[in-house]
Amino acid sequence: MNENSVNSNAPFPFLEMGTSFIIGLAVGFFLKKFFKFMLLILGLGLVVLFYLESKGTVHVDGQVIESGVSSGVDSFQHLVALSKEKLSQMSLSSKAGALAGFFAGIKFG
Repeated sequence: MNENSVNSNAPFPFLEMGTSFIIGLAVGFFLKKFFKFMLLILGLGLVVLFYLESKGTVHVDGQVIESGVSSGVDSFQHLVALSKEKLSQMSLSSKAGALAGFFAGIKFG
């Protein structure tokens, strides 16, 4: 058996991949966990706000919520543009590894 071949019995074979794969894996894993956490916080906050509004404690202005969500979408679009810029600066093999790692991170996250 060749020393450089991938050990198929390894518990985490993706750890034997290149650096760009590991970076993509970390980014994909982080993004999935981050978005799940943010959606949990956002949902909980909205439920609490709507409950307090139904009790007459606070008044919820729909325009403020809409502008907050719009601001969050703009921030996400900026993050996507930044990621595309960084990816365009990589070589073809590094891009492929980073994309494969990103999708593996999304899957395992």
